[in-house]
Amino acid sequence: MEYYNYIKALHLIFVITWFAGLFYIPRLFVYQIEAFQEEEPKKTIIGDQLKLMTKRLWFIITWPSAILASIFAFILLFMIPEWLQQPWMHVKLVFVVLLYAYHMKCHFIFKELQKDVVKWTSNQMRIWNEGSTLILFAVIFLVIVRDAINWIYGVIGIFLLSAILMLGIRLYKRIRAKNPEA
Repeated sequence: MEYYNYIKALHLIFVITWFAGLFYIPRLFVYQIEAFQEEEPKKTIIGDQLKLMTKRLWFIITWPSAILASIFAFILLFMIPEWLQQPWMHVKLVFVVLLYAYHMKCHFIFKELQKDVVKWTSNQMRIWNEGSTLILFAVIFLVIVRDAINWIYGVIGIFLLSAILMLGIRLYKRIRAKNPEA
């Protein structure tokens, strides 16, 4: 147990950098999708630069952070196996599985965009971008409050947060329609 705080700190550092990657990668996807609508040579110049940026972010920051966050999480669970008996941890692990599903979907989108295959609109990607935010809120509240019984209130809160985020996206879309430079 003497290394607990070091392991916990490393876990949190890599969770933070993992989320940083997951927050930024869909934003880069938005820019890639919008670059596809540009005329040549702008389309190719911007597109190639964004491909390079997403590749570096994905393989130098996001993937390693996901793996290291998970390794340190397993070490923590090995150090304190009682957590696996607690309901809040069961709910948290469900959200971690959702986070990995989100991560994998981002990976598939990344691979498509690297091959110039665009299946999403920039607005759909803006909405997708909020998925990691919702998971982050859920996990942080579960870890801090540690009360899976009141998770119903948390779910209601997540739905309210989702509604606020969607309203923000719609507002941004209207502002952008009036001012394309925004």
